[in-house]
Amino acid sequence: MSTLQERMALAKQHYEKTQGKKFKNVELAEYCKVSKVSIGQWLNGPTKELEGSNLTRAADFFGVNHKWLAGERSQMLTGHTTSLRNIEPISSLIPLISWQQANQPESLNNIDANHKDWLAAHPNMVKDCYALKVLGESMLPEFRPNDHIYVTTNIKLEQLKTGDFVIVQNQEYEEALFKRLVLETEGMFLQVLNETWPQQTIPLTGSFKIVAKVVGFWRNFS
Repeated sequence: MSTLQERMALAKQHYEKTQGKKFKNVELAEYCKVSKVSIGQWLNGPTKELEGSNLTRAADFFGVNHKWLAGERSQMLTGHTTSLRNIEPISSLIPLISWQQANQPESLNNIDANHKDWLAAHPNMVKDCYALKVLGESMLPEFRPNDHIYVTTNIKLEQLKTGDFVIVQNQEYEEALFKRLVLETEGMFLQVLNETWPQQTIPLTGSFKIVAKVVGFWRNFS
């Protein structure tokens, strides 16, 4: 069985051949959000294992099969190893966070490569993105419980319009809110989609802060 360092050397060769440029440790470090020291250990030892999101990010960077890079009996290349590298942001993974986390100021600042839950990025990702799992039934029928919504915090409030789906923080609540935005002459409102929901609208007062906009969602049909 090959060592991690041997597989990394092959991955480097594949990267330089397919990308047409010389591999640089610093670029992999930035992509994986780790230190250059960690990259040096992956390439030269003594580290013997590469796991979790670091493994997935490194494989995505090189354009190789993450199972192969992990040392499993698998092909080095698959038919789906390079297509996601053109998605912005540079990583093909975004963090899946809780609604409590989404309600915290600067909710993305404490997320790094050691974060536990990740999802493949949605094609509409731009930057400063994360995902949330839909809870409850207030946004039926369009959004069902356990759907995953993809959001970006890279927004300009003046460009939001009626019909946009937004994530809103309010420190009087334990969790962030996910609602449809309504702009009217008498003010701004948050609206549910479920017509049987007790409270159909919430006035968007100064205690609320729109922090993200939904750009897509994913549903498991199985």
